[in-house]
Amino acid sequence: MVDIAQQAAVKPASARDAVAARALVPLTSIDAGQWRALAQRAVEPNGYYLPGWELAVSATARGRSSASALPAFDGSSARLIGLMPVISLWRAWKIPLPALVSAHPYGTLCSPLIDRDAPIEAAMRLLQQAREAGAHALVLNDVALDGAAMITLNQVLNRDGLRPRVLSSYIRASLDATQDGDALLREALGARKLKELRRQRHRLEENGAVVFEVARGRDEIGPALETFLQLEASGWKGKRGTALIQHAGDATFIRRAVAALAETAQCEIITLRAGTTPVAAGVVLRHQDRAFFFKLGIDERFARYSPGVQLTLDLTRHLCADPAIASADSMASANHPMINPIWRGRFAIGDVLVPLRRNDPVVALIHAALAGLNVAHQAARGVVHRLRK
Repeated sequence: MVDIAQQAAVKPASARDAVAARALVPLTSIDAGQWRALAQRAVEPNGYYLPGWELAVSATARGRSSASALPAFDGSSARLIGLMPVISLWRAWKIPLPALVSAHPYGTLCSPLIDRDAPIEAAMRLLQQAREAGAHALVLNDVALDGAAMITLNQVLNRDGLRPRVLSSYIRASLDATQDGDALLREALGARKLKELRRQRHRLEENGAVVFEVARGRDEIGPALETFLQLEASGWKGKRGTALIQHAGDATFIRRAVAALAETAQCEIITLRAGTTPVAAGVVLRHQDRAFFFKLGIDERFARYSPGVQLTLDLTRHLCADPAIASADSMASANHPMINPIWRGRFAIGDVLVPLRRNDPVVALIHAALAGLNVAHQAARGVVHRLRK
């Protein structure tokens, strides 16, 4: 199948091709200043679609590079009011049907950026851009099902008589950071569990004073990131070959992204040390009033002291004490054994098939293909689960 984004280059020139070329553009062609301004006005925060992050992903990240964009401009064509990074369905899953799929930003959140000052117009124009690019459907992966972006898109779809289909969903942990941190932890974990964690922390202190550090500025965040990368690679991710530093493109992406977001105070590296030894570290993104807990790495030599949990307890207190942060997304899988007991907020994440035309038989084909892909994926996960027992 020919990638939708490449149609104008391989077919004879026509007015329709010219429209498609304008509708779907390279992500790098979006003006960074306009993109940043839109992110500030977005109806729903998404730290993974900030320009500093997503451009770094699209530049070098393994399997995620060279994304395209559906941009939406206002009536004057001067103001960017919507943005959806995308790839073709063929590139995503080798399905030869005309659909566009959310470009994966390395974090499991792909809610598009929609201008809160013109949400309906932005959503309408994003859908129209997808039609003009030749797509019959959009596949929105990992969107907050009850988030403001999806609510806005649903309003436009309902008005046009179009019904999106949820392909899969799960419930993810989140933090209400407007509460007192210590009170929240007491309610979530209970006195007995907190006592056990304090005991483990005291044991950890036998290796030196336990200190929680937050790196924000560019000079300090670089070395902190390298500490995180080494910790991540030292654990099970390194053994499995999925640590960021083990792949040149991924390592380049994360270093570039963290440096770029540090310039706008939208990223911090958190580290827990016992004396001079880092025992856990994580990457946290910030967009508007929300934080996003991207990744965690620990030194497994200290596993009996629960360093990942200890770091998360300190992060919880840190975020709850910050008046600029109202909530945090754990970015965790369903029923995550570490963070679900600590962060008790919940919200639904899902993959959504969005039809772009009424009574379109092609959408039924796309849905059937995606359903078959999901069945195969679930079967493969089952085999892996049985092999690991």
